[in-house]
Amino acid sequence: MVRWRDEVPTSGGVDLPPDARSMDGLGRNHSLDTALADLVDNSVDAGATEILVRIVRSAGRLRSLYVVDNGSGIAPETIDDAMTLGGQREYRTGDLGRFGIGLKAASFSQARSLTLLSRDQRGLAVGRRWELSHQQSGFICGVVPENFAAGELDREWNLPQGTGITVVRWDEVTGFPATDDPARIEEYISRTLAQIRQHLGLVMHRLLAAHRMKIWVEVEEAETGECGSRFCVSPIDPFGYTRTGKSGWPKTLVGQVEGLTLSMRCHIWPGRSQLPEFNLPGGADSRQGLYFYRNGRLLHAGGWEGIHASDRRLRLARVEIDIEDDTIGLFKMNPEKSKVSVGPQFSYLCEEACAADDTTLADYLQVAETVFRDSKKRTMRRRRMIPPGRGFTPSLKEAINLEIPLLEDQDPINIRWTPFADESFFRIDRDNHTLWLNDRYRAILLSGRRGGLNDMPILKTLLYITMEDLFQGEYLGPKDKDNLEIWQKLLTVAAQGEKP
Repeated sequence: MVRWRDEVPTSGGVDLPPDARSMDGLGRNHSLDTALADLVDNSVDAGATEILVRIVRSAGRLRSLYVVDNGSGIAPETIDDAMTLGGQREYRTGDLGRFGIGLKAASFSQARSLTLLSRDQRGLAVGRRWELSHQQSGFICGVVPENFAAGELDREWNLPQGTGITVVRWDEVTGFPATDDPARIEEYISRTLAQIRQHLGLVMHRLLAAHRMKIWVEVEEAETGECGSRFCVSPIDPFGYTRTGKSGWPKTLVGQVEGLTLSMRCHIWPGRSQLPEFNLPGGADSRQGLYFYRNGRLLHAGGWEGIHASDRRLRLARVEIDIEDDTIGLFKMNPEKSKVSVGPQFSYLCEEACAADDTTLADYLQVAETVFRDSKKRTMRRRRMIPPGRGFTPSLKEAINLEIPLLEDQDPINIRWTPFADESFFRIDRDNHTLWLNDRYRAILLSGRRGGLNDMPILKTLLYITMEDLFQGEYLGPKDKDNLEIWQKLLTVAAQGEKP
């Protein structure tokens, strides 16, 4: 098995001067999530059926990031074009690529070194490497030796065989934490992998749901060549409610002005939805409004683009709009493909739009506001609880924050593992606001899976719900102590029963 190697060698170089247009598109507006989505776009255009995002950890530090796909690969005679700043290719109808700068702009927004390795159907391994630290003068792109390129391409990526393979490698990733502290690294990995899965699951949800490809994320330990749990990205459909918030909706509104046509699919979510498709990253309030798609890929998620002000009372209103490349002057997407700007005629089209039953956009917004008001009337007041702290995944913290009113003046509750001298399953530490779990049961309950700071979210959620009130008040009453004794006995017996 060929394992990860720290250094990427090069032999000789080729001069790849950039096209002058490229500098207009290069910027620092990418986040890690949007940069990876841009690379996934390239994989989809290459016909990949499976795509892997892998982070490499070596000697306790995060060192590299890979995006690997089983698409058609890149021919040796065209790889220089792929690495040229502003290099153009022939875009087909349905391609997600558009500007010819995605690979470079996305990569250099996140890393100081970019390596592109590929093999097409002819079986020829080829590689190029840009290193920003070496660009003192000129634009010399390093040529990666064929044997190293082949070695990287032949590593254990665990992807089904395609017509080719392409590997994008980032080194000197600027967003990686500059530490080898295990707790901080685990927290970063847990948070980052969750964010990657959420973002890719959202922007690629139509393509994932249509089974055009699968996307995986994982972490590799360089010393052993082994990877931890591999997570599959699931589609997150922002219109994926199980029942509509109002009978008769969604409706399609169509507007026509001066030969332009705009079709808007207007949805109303049910009030108080618990689905992750509604509680998107950033909060449901910021996700109201317009959702623009191009070739099945979500470009823009939320906001009203001038046709209405953001309003909490419209948090249930979401509108699907599919844009085409030939709608010149009406839409413009940014190079990062994370934002759509509208032309001056867009507002006129929205005002003119109506459904087959003459429902207008103003009618739609009024209905969405009414559904929200009615849902608020039915909301029951919930008991305030102490917020969760260390040991909980970011997504779980966000879900608790959305569903439970929290006591912001209280120190958060941590749930941590530590060795015990006895067989008891847990220990309440009110002074340090920590629920300690006996580390001797951890490996058994994980069933061989790799543990981390935020592992076992189901167990921790149940313990949090059950024991949170024990951290409130100045002392434990007789009923609290009796409950603790019962829980300790039952959980300890249950955990011991998990032993092989």
